[in-house]
Amino acid sequence: MQISFKSRKLEKSLTEPKEISKTYGVMAKKVNQRIKDLYAASSLVVMKTLPAANCHELHGGRAGELAVAISGNWRIIFEPDHDPIPAKAEGGLDWNSVKSIRILEVNDYH
Repeated sequence: MQISFKSRKLEKSLTEPKEISKTYGVMAKKVNQRIKDLYAASSLVVMKTLPAANCHELHGGRAGELAVAISGNWRIIFEPDHDPIPAKAEGGLDWNSVKSIRILEVNDYH
């Protein structure tokens, strides 16, 4: 999957091993694994098959965004990076067609 980032600072904190460790501490290993999972996925539907990732769409004020689990309540939050966003004929996100995402943040939004 193609991945872009909301900011250069966020990209650095999620892609450079030293920065991952410094920024996320005890969660660094899982953050790194989840980023590798996202890069390796051919489309977003692959992330649904990884139980530990718990990839899901967000609702309410975060509608249009998705998240993958890191640990506890911590999530990597992202959005499809397509224009227009792929949708099924009957409505809803077409997970098979999402091949590019934009990571927005790493957060405990619960």
